[in-house]
Amino acid sequence: MSFARTSYVIRSLVIVGCLSAVPAIVRAAEKSTEAVTFESDVQPLLTRLGCNAGPCHGKSRGQNGFALSLLGFDSDFDYAALVREARGRRVFAAAPEESLLLRKAVGQLPHGGGKRFEIGSPPYEQIRAWIHDGAPRTPADAPKLVRVIAEPASQSLAPQQQFPLRVIAEYSDGHRRDVTDGAAFQSNDRTIAAIAPAGDGIVQAGPVPGEAAIMARYMNHIAVCTVTIPLPGNVPDADYQQLPRLSAIDDLVWQKLKLLGMTPSPPANDATFHRRAFVRAIGRLPTPDETRAYLADQSPNKREALVDGLLDRPEYADFWANKWADLLRPNPYRAGIKSVWNLDAWLRDAFRKNMPYDQFVRELLTAQGSTWKNGATVIFRDRPEPIEIGASVSQLFLGVRLECAKCHHHPFEVWSQDDFFGFASFFSRIGHKGEGLSPPISGGEEMIFTKSSGQLLHGHTGQPVAPKTLTGVPLTFGPDEDPREALVAWMTDSSNHYFPRVMANRVWAEIMGQGLVDPVDDIRATNPATNEILLDHLANEFRQNGYDIKKLIRSIMTTHVFRLSSVPNDRNISDVKNFSRYYRRRMRAEILLDAVNDVLESEEEFAATPPGSRAMQMWTFRSTSLFLDTFGRPDLNQDPPCERSTETTTPQALHLMNSPLLNKKIVLDTSRPAKLAASDWTNEAIVDEAYLWAYSRLPRDEERRAAVEYLPAAAAERRKAVEDLFWALLNTPEFSFVD
Repeated sequence: MSFARTSYVIRSLVIVGCLSAVPAIVRAAEKSTEAVTFESDVQPLLTRLGCNAGPCHGKSRGQNGFALSLLGFDSDFDYAALVREARGRRVFAAAPEESLLLRKAVGQLPHGGGKRFEIGSPPYEQIRAWIHDGAPRTPADAPKLVRVIAEPASQSLAPQQQFPLRVIAEYSDGHRRDVTDGAAFQSNDRTIAAIAPAGDGIVQAGPVPGEAAIMARYMNHIAVCTVTIPLPGNVPDADYQQLPRLSAIDDLVWQKLKLLGMTPSPPANDATFHRRAFVRAIGRLPTPDETRAYLADQSPNKREALVDGLLDRPEYADFWANKWADLLRPNPYRAGIKSVWNLDAWLRDAFRKNMPYDQFVRELLTAQGSTWKNGATVIFRDRPEPIEIGASVSQLFLGVRLECAKCHHHPFEVWSQDDFFGFASFFSRIGHKGEGLSPPISGGEEMIFTKSSGQLLHGHTGQPVAPKTLTGVPLTFGPDEDPREALVAWMTDSSNHYFPRVMANRVWAEIMGQGLVDPVDDIRATNPATNEILLDHLANEFRQNGYDIKKLIRSIMTTHVFRLSSVPNDRNISDVKNFSRYYRRRMRAEILLDAVNDVLESEEEFAATPPGSRAMQMWTFRSTSLFLDTFGRPDLNQDPPCERSTETTTPQALHLMNSPLLNKKIVLDTSRPAKLAASDWTNEAIVDEAYLWAYSRLPRDEERRAAVEYLPAAAAERRKAVEDLFWALLNTPEFSFVD
């Protein structure tokens, strides 16, 4: 660095109170005689100060005639913009203090970004020294930056406590350099821990216990420090030791809770667990008879038996195929109606057969043939361009969102444009035959095949790009070889940790209501899992079990963690991602609509679907349904992959209260309320049946008493009251949510 970091040393001593920090910091300060160069010093500083961020000069057209590459991914472009453009006024070597780059940054001239630093501050002196020396670039033969390290890599703090985070750069010649002053920082959860306003590497703990990842960026290299804020107070070790451990999953969750000082909620009761298991495994509510039988069962292993039975039911395939349809289903106006139906049928067949996940992915990504005969081929009809299918595949099956790297270096990861186009090149030899392949279309068969040649051109250089995996190894293929086969072989190889982790996380999120990584398909160092060891365990177990999805589901659903109540205690009430309790989530749209029809004994009519079909069996989002749209099914024109929102909205509440169609179902002569009201059942029996259908439990004494008092004593007069009872039950959170 070109300036001593004495102030940083003082902060370190004051905040940490640790003299052992002095030697390392001093050694970094002693390197202050190194020349200031553009790539090593100035460009990282522009990133730290936000000059090349999206809202400022890093956006596509720049700001007020001055454009920089986003986060400094193009050094040549940035250097030319600073040194050569604007007649050289941005940097003025004869009088560095008169350079626009400095005068605007210190507020001497109008600047839309406001004052970025003060005259005489370390950033000012560093840029001034660079301009004074003739704005040198980093020599081509200079040691290359290999990686950056965050020190410490992890830190435990009390609420509101601080500590200094150092960023160390390691170079190809082995030397290390303290680059904290040139690094940019960002927290993935500022309520737990954030960088202090000065932005100089001081991490400030918030008032909320939990865990946060602090990202440090320097020259497009990233390091992460994990900051843990335990809950104040002590919990005896014996409290954690006596927690049930039905599998290794339980033990790994308890270890994390112990680290955070949290304690789990008690187990949920049998009725709650029974309903939860049905909805999470097969996407439907249990019938009253199923609930009564389960509650009467005194077997010690009845919860495990319930899970096994659910996974063998036919509804399992429809539920999980519906989930994957969100991620793969194309727009019929773009791919053709018959093709979309064929892909949906392929998905349902795969889950009926419990196709191993690696085979599932292999058949999809290497698919050839007719879109009318092989449903797996339809993903290539929907996304015919390599850059489209490449970005989708990396996100879906590897948990790597490469889309950003199509135009610039990924802002939160190591992926570059070379990585993006290298990965997309695996799909550059996919051929298409057929008529009317350009949207909008209404049909037409298409043949997918592998061409003997084909190249993808780099979006920046315009040069052909050889296919390469995300490990950076370029590959070449002969005319008779399909690059997609090599891609899938790399994806499913035992050395590839991306592949099993993203699916394990996806299944965990569906069962537990929250992913270990969220969003589920955005697995990166700067968005770490809330329990990395647990995610690794799930991924390894998934691979060792032959990528059997049912076994993965069973291993999660037979844990004690899955059995926990959703009611918080005083030591986990703030927890939203460490699974100290079960997280309540609203049912997805199709489950909820089917539940309404099951409760009311009614049916739905969907276009292009056989009579009596359930919402979970729909094959296209083009079937009109105001209910499904209100409760969050993907937009008709939204490109997959689509993850459902579980948020509640005012229109959802109003729909359940005021929907004419829902009211019509309730008052039908053939509805369940009408049949129960006309039966010879007692009012007490009717109330019990209504609660079993809606909530999968019997009413509590006060609930039964209030409901019975509302129902007329005479059977001939009670129909409207029974209808009101069902309407009221459907309009409660307990009906719409899974506890």
